[in-house]
Amino acid sequence: VTPPFSIGGSSALTLDDADALLDPVFPPTVVDVSPELNTFAQIVYGRSNTSAPVVGVTPSYESVRMAPVESGQFIAPHHLEDRATVAVLGSEVALGLFGLRDPVGQRIRMNGRQFTVIGVLESRGGTGIGQDFQALVPITTAYYRLSAQRTTQGGVTVQSITVQVLDEESMDAATRQIETVLRLRHRITGDSDFTIVNQQDLIETVEETTETFVIFLGAIAGISLLVGGIGIMNIMLVSVTERTREIGIRKAVGAKRRDILFQFMSEATILSVGGGGVGVLLGLALSRVLDGVTLGNQAFETVTTGDIPVLALIVSAAIGLFFGIYPAVRASRLHPIEALRYE
Repeated sequence: VTPPFSIGGSSALTLDDADALLDPVFPPTVVDVSPELNTFAQIVYGRSNTSAPVVGVTPSYESVRMAPVESGQFIAPHHLEDRATVAVLGSEVALGLFGLRDPVGQRIRMNGRQFTVIGVLESRGGTGIGQDFQALVPITTAYYRLSAQRTTQGGVTVQSITVQVLDEESMDAATRQIETVLRLRHRITGDSDFTIVNQQDLIETVEETTETFVIFLGAIAGISLLVGGIGIMNIMLVSVTERTREIGIRKAVGAKRRDILFQFMSEATILSVGGGGVGVLLGLALSRVLDGVTLGNQAFETVTTGDIPVLALIVSAAIGLFFGIYPAVRASRLHPIEALRYE
């Protein structure tokens, strides 16, 4: 659940809204909620420093977001009550600040304020925008000590509320329940001042984006194959023209049309497979070079499987056969006498 995007506006969601979604008067379709307040901070430890997203969270974040700690402890309820200056670091943030040393118990500074590290999250891998690259603090601490923005309704502002539902079948009922509760709390009669996005919506969006990307890459690959095939055909046509007398001599000494056809089809296929083989070797070499290379906080991880090079060579052979047909047929149809006269 998120408020609608607005430039310079304040969030319409509060910590009390998140608590209201767990009201026992409603059917138990909502299992737990994780309100979040996002900000950004310069984090300093000794001579090491980094800029990282800082997320204000509640203890439920650990289970709802599946973010277990690798060492130390997670944020507890008393940390929220005390607005404690404690932090749980993502694995990459901890590595950047402390190296291989244990950060738990160490003191860091966020935007000039001193915090104590109480835990480090388990590494999840992925790109430079996930939990590994964030720092978590109590949501009340983030609100009062790092962001200090109030809503007109009062209470702690949150920028999103992640809701864990009972099961997949409860998704629609939970969505209706969330919408009803928030509209009643916000006294809304018109359009909602919040947006509800469920996991299925996100999956469908990713699938649509992936499908578009696959079509785009397929179109590029198709154009590349067409251009390469035309290039092979042109090379073979030039070869037929330059070897006209050779073809005439072979036919004069008894070579049949199928022999000439097989010769030029074989040459086109070998030429195409050779080019495909060079491309496969270059691709494998490039993937080996890029594997493990880091760009900023993101590490490249390449995956190669045995069927891809084989498929590439098969496609190369098919392209050679297809685009080699016309030059081969043209060569096989040359009349031996006319071919011998060719200068």
